[in-house]
Amino acid sequence: MGTLSVGLWIIGAALLAVGYRRARGPWARYQALKEQDANIARYDAWRGGIRDTGQTGASVAMEILRRQAQLGAATAVVGAVMIVLGFAAR
Repeated sequence: MGTLSVGLWIIGAALLAVGYRRARGPWARYQALKEQDANIARYDAWRGGIRDTGQTGASVAMEILRRQAQLGAATAVVGAVMIVLGFAAR
């Protein structure tokens, strides 16, 4: 085991943990907003009303949360790649 391998493992594990923690919160909130939006759409369809398809504050928040979750997931993927590179550098 070389120093490079161990360094890649440590950095990869740290990035994996940080990416997971950064993606978990926004993804959960995004899913909750998405479910709430679907519930409103079902209610409006049941009621027979026409739903405004314009951009709302919730849709903007969903875009921001989705992007934050994607960035966290990308960080976790980079960490996983670094761990694999640590094994390849042996």
